[in-house]
Amino acid sequence: MRGGSWRLALVPTFAAFFVGGLTAIQSRANGSLADVLGSGLQAATLSFATGLLITTFIVVTSKRLRLGVRTLMASVRKADLRIWELFGGFIGAFFVLSQSVSVPVIGVSLFSVAVVSGQSSSALIVDRLGLGPHGRQPMTRWRVLSALIGLSAVFVAVSGGVDQSQRPSTWLVIMCFVAGVGISIQQAINGRVSKASGEPLVAAWFNFITGTSILLVALLLMSMVGVIDIAALPSGPAWLYVGGFVGVIFIATTAWVVGKIGVLRLSLLAIAGQLVGSLLLDLFVKGELEGSLIAGVLLAFAAVSVNAIRRPINRAMD
Repeated sequence: MRGGSWRLALVPTFAAFFVGGLTAIQSRANGSLADVLGSGLQAATLSFATGLLITTFIVVTSKRLRLGVRTLMASVRKADLRIWELFGGFIGAFFVLSQSVSVPVIGVSLFSVAVVSGQSSSALIVDRLGLGPHGRQPMTRWRVLSALIGLSAVFVAVSGGVDQSQRPSTWLVIMCFVAGVGISIQQAINGRVSKASGEPLVAAWFNFITGTSILLVALLLMSMVGVIDIAALPSGPAWLYVGGFVGVIFIATTAWVVGKIGVLRLSLLAIAGQLVGSLLLDLFVKGELEGSLIAGVLLAFAAVSVNAIRRPINRAMD
């Protein structure tokens, strides 16, 4: 029994690591799409709209997911779930917007530093407040240490890739930091929505409904007042459009995983996955590896290890 439980506990661990790796691909795709379109807002809207189309098709064609939506609405009516917890998509929309706007200007490396800085610092607080379905988590010295190691992993990883001669826009860095803070909050409330509905994809669907709505309204308003021009969509390459697909996988998976392992460990595993994803992208795209990135990956795994091994034996499985 213990052996089976141990193997079962590995599933959310690997899932968190895997979707973290996908975010490296998403950042590159959404940033490149924004660069081609000349508009980060249009790229973010397109990414979210793609995710909305995918999740709507899945929910509408699945009897089980339609039942999950009804179950979720019943939870809201009974006040088991607060109405504002259905709007995690606003935070997701802000994250994708910051990703699309900032990456072409400050690069993936500095974007990752700013986001993870916010994510690591807020994950401890979110866990401590018990916002997620995992409940309250004590802010022990070992949890703080693992968060600091995870944060240092990203700084080390990008130390060889940030061009020191460039002066990045301060407001873009701040925007990405705030987006990172929002990620932890979004993951926590998405976990609650997933638990209430019994279906992580239902949580993802509501995220894409709210996120696409706010982005589309913003895009249309900006276009009407002449701030931006809506550009024709490029015919290719196809990988420019994978951001929305990755978003579906990421939101649905994290909505499920956060209830199993908590916000902090989810964040640490996602950071490790993101760094490994960046490492593999560099290997296959550039044909070379930065020593700093390899060191960052090792630090990220050290952070996960510290967070895992210092837990009480009777709580070895969340």
